[in-house]
Amino acid sequence: MKQTTPNNRNRSASQWTVRRLLRFIPAVVWMAVIFALSSRTGDEIGAFLPFFQRMFPFMTDFNWGHFVSYFILAMTLDYGIGAKADRLPVKAAIVLIAGLYGISDEYHQSFVGGRTPDWIDVRNDMIGAAIWTAAIAIPALRKRWRKLAP
Repeated sequence: MKQTTPNNRNRSASQWTVRRLLRFIPAVVWMAVIFALSSRTGDEIGAFLPFFQRMFPFMTDFNWGHFVSYFILAMTLDYGIGAKADRLPVKAAIVLIAGLYGISDEYHQSFVGGRTPDWIDVRNDMIGAAIWTAAIAIPALRKRWRKLAP
């Protein structure tokens, strides 16, 4: 029988902490994607619009991108947190974190040519994150999601 020593317990706790932190890598990567897209000038962003309009003829601008981007950010944050994200205060924190990142993103855009900060974008960011937290509260979806993100 293996004997547990204080040193073994500390090592086990630190391994758990490292594994827990690694679960946030998708959120950090997605934040980097958002940052990179925000670094594009207005002309660069506008050049992509015709490409997307061929697939989605109803698109007139990229405002929908805020909903989608922050929906995904909320999903990756939920993954990092795990089952504790099922609690209402944690869901609220996920939306708040997404909103704060959205504010920092709009501030970043103020330094990019052809881009200006817009509070409507922050609102859309938070709506996208809230849609994730509401959708994952549906029991059937939550059950499937928790198999991937226990």
